[in-house]
Amino acid sequence: MATVFARAASAHRLLRWQPALTRPNSWIGRSCQSNSAVHAFRRFSTEPSSPPPQPLTNDKPYYVTTPIFYVNAAPHIGHMYSMVLADVFKRWHVLLGNKAFLCTGTDEHGMKVQQAAALADVNPKQFCDDNAKKFEELAHLSRIDYDRFIRTTDHDHVQAVEHFWFLLRDRGLIYEAKHEGWYSVSDECFYPESQVVKYQEPFTGAVYMASAETKSKVEWVEEKNYCFRMTELKDRLLEFYDKNPDWIEPAYRMNEVVDWVKNHLEDLSISRPVQRLSWGIRTPDDPTQTIYVWVDALVNYLTAAGYPNWTPGEAHKGGWPADLHIVGKDILRFHCIYWPALLMALDLPLPKKVLVHSHWTLNKKKMSKSTGNVVNPLYAINRWGIDTARFYLLSEGGIADDADYNNDTLVVKYKKYLQWGLGNLLGRLTRSKAWKLNEIVQDSFCEKTKASRAEIPESLRQPMAGLESALAALAPTVAGRMEKNNPVGAIRKIMETCSLLNEFLTRTQPWSLIKSDNPADRAAAEMVLFLAAEGLRISGILLQPFLPDKAWRLLDILGVDQERRTFSHAVLRCDSQYGHSMAPPGSGRADGLFPPLIEDMDVEFGGSAKRRRKKATGEQPVS
Repeated sequence: MATVFARAASAHRLLRWQPALTRPNSWIGRSCQSNSAVHAFRRFSTEPSSPPPQPLTNDKPYYVTTPIFYVNAAPHIGHMYSMVLADVFKRWHVLLGNKAFLCTGTDEHGMKVQQAAALADVNPKQFCDDNAKKFEELAHLSRIDYDRFIRTTDHDHVQAVEHFWFLLRDRGLIYEAKHEGWYSVSDECFYPESQVVKYQEPFTGAVYMASAETKSKVEWVEEKNYCFRMTELKDRLLEFYDKNPDWIEPAYRMNEVVDWVKNHLEDLSISRPVQRLSWGIRTPDDPTQTIYVWVDALVNYLTAAGYPNWTPGEAHKGGWPADLHIVGKDILRFHCIYWPALLMALDLPLPKKVLVHSHWTLNKKKMSKSTGNVVNPLYAINRWGIDTARFYLLSEGGIADDADYNNDTLVVKYKKYLQWGLGNLLGRLTRSKAWKLNEIVQDSFCEKTKASRAEIPESLRQPMAGLESALAALAPTVAGRMEKNNPVGAIRKIMETCSLLNEFLTRTQPWSLIKSDNPADRAAAEMVLFLAAEGLRISGILLQPFLPDKAWRLLDILGVDQERRTFSHAVLRCDSQYGHSMAPPGSGRADGLFPPLIEDMDVEFGGSAKRRRKKATGEQPVS
C-alpha cells in the first residue's frame, strides 16, 4: 500500500511540475552516435541563431588575451576577473577540441611605473620584477591556463617594438613636432581640450583640471616628441567600424568609439623626452626619446604571436590575428582606436573581437587603493577557495554594467548553487546505499531495461520526456551563449539545470520507488536516477572551463573516464562506462564537493570547526 501511495504522490508532483518542461513526441533517447551535439543543437537549442560549435579546421590556434597589467600597484579583483574571463574562453575552445593560446602579463614601462619605483626607492627593473611576480602568482592561484606570461621588459618584446617603430617610420607615418596639451600621468595619455574639465575631488575637496572621462588629474605639457599620423587613418577607421558593427562587445561601446574618432581624433604623440621619462624603450633612431608606453604595450599581443619573426604565409600559426581581446572599459580607446589605427598603418590584420567588461565596485563605489576601497583577490581565494571565487566572478561579473563585490551575496550564491545545488546533487546520486550508480548507467543501455520502461505510467513518462529534452538542449544552449561571448549566461544555464535536476529528484523520490516490488516503480526509479546522472555528467563536462578543479573532481567521483570529458561527450547516452567512482564522494555535508562554509560549521557543530581552525592556524582556543 505504501508503494502505491508513493507512486501516486510522485505522479501528482510531476503533473504539477510538467508545464515547466518541454515535451517532445517521444522520450526514448537515441544512441550517442545518432544524438550528436550538433544534432541536439539543431533540434533543441533555445538560441537557434547561433551555429553549432565546430573545431577549427586550420592550423591557427584560437588566440585570446587579457590586457597586460600595470605593475605600479598590487593586483586587485578586477585584474583577476579579466584573467578568469580569458581563461574560460581558452579552456572552452580546448573543450571543443581546438588548439588555443592565452596571453597575459605585465606592462612595466611608463611614467606611472617610474614614479612608483621612485617612491619605493627601488630601481625600476627590480620594482617591476617584484611586482610582476605578484601578477604571475595571481594567475597561478586563479588556475589561469596561460601559454605566455609576457613582460614588456622581455627581450623579444623590446625587439618587436623597435621593429614596429622602424616600419611606421619607413612608411612616413612618424614625424617630429613640438607637442603641447593636457597630459594625465595616471592614464598615460594626452587629452584634447574638449575632454578636459575643472574637477573637485569629493574626498579631499581639491580642485584641479581633469579628464572628463576618467576624472584623472591632467597637467599642461609642452615638449618636443614624435607623433603618429593617426588622423590620416580616420576614414579607414570609420569605414571599418561601419562594416564591423559587432567588432566591439557590448555593442553600445562602439558608439563611444565612433564619437571619439569623429569628434576628438588627433595625431598621437608616441614618444616622450628622456628627461621626463627614462624608464621605457628608447626610440631606435633617437636616444633622447622614449617610446610612448601605449605603443609599447599594445605590441605585446603581436610579440606573443611571434612577431616579427613570421614565416611568410604562416603568421597565423602563432595565433594572429587575435580572436578575442578582453579589456576593461577604462582602456577602450587605446584598444579600439589607437590599436586598430597602428595595425592599419602597417597593413596587419585586426583582432577579430574586443570584449569590453565593466568594473567591479565595493559598496557601490569604484575601487581605489588610495581610499582602501579594494578587494584583494588573494584574500578572496584563500577565504572561499579558487573555484568558489571564480564562480562568483563569472556568474555576477559585469560586461555591460558594473558589478558590486559583496561577501554576503557570495555566501548566498555559494549555498544555493554550489553547496545545495551542484554538490547536493552529486551527493544524492553517489552516496546512497539503495543503488549502485554504475549498474543504473549500464542497465539503461540494455534492451531488457528499455522494455520495462514501457510499463512506466504515462503521468511519469511525460515529465521524464520533458527533462530529457531539456538535457539534450543544455550543451548546445551553453555553446550558443559562449559563441555570443556570454560566459555569465553560460554558467547560469548550467546551474539552473542542476537546480532542475535536484527538484526532479525531490518530486519523484526514486529512493522510495526503487524499494518497491512493482517492476514499473523500479523502472521509473532507475530512469529518474539515470537522467539525473546524465544531467550531472553533462554539467560536469561543461563546467570544466569555469570551475576546473571542482568539475574535474566531480567527474572523478562520477567515474567519468578522462577520455570522455570533451564537448562531443556532453550529450545524452554517450557514455555507458561511468559510475565507478575514481574519488571518494564523502560521507556527508562536511566532506562534500562544496562543504558548508566555516561560519556555518561553527554553528552546526557547536564550535568544533572553529576550534580546529584555531589549532591549525596557531590561534589560542577559547576555553
